[in-house]
Amino acid sequence: MDDTTVRAAGCVLWRRSPRDGGLEICLVHRPRYGDWSHPKGKLKRGEDALAGALREVAEETGQRAEPGAELPTLRYPVAGRPKEVRYWAAEAAGGRFVPGDEVDRVLWLSPGAARERLTQPRDRDLVDALTRSLEHP
Repeated sequence: MDDTTVRAAGCVLWRRSPRDGGLEICLVHRPRYGDWSHPKGKLKRGEDALAGALREVAEETGQRAEPGAELPTLRYPVAGRPKEVRYWAAEAAGGRFVPGDEVDRVLWLSPGAARERLTQPRDRDLVDALTRSLEHP
């Protein structure tokens, strides 16, 4: 990774459904891009990736999160620059969503529904990685 790489981090935020105890994954809607994704964002200069991932979850979803297993890192180009996004599984530990300019909606969905709703196909692999990490801790 060189100094032109955009460094970012995020989480696949999950909880047990208050209705039936099934696994639910939180997706965020970003009006600027009109997409559904996992909470993530650019790291501040010198910021630890996990700390940045938890900060982004709090900023975008209002949730405190308990980090778990590190998930696959995604790499892809954005505006002609390489981007690297590190992800962790993170269990929601309470909080309240407040809509804002960056994220205007959140949804808690089953893994299958989350895979279908995600805009970028590359983000779907993270749903599968999360379910595997929870089945085999």
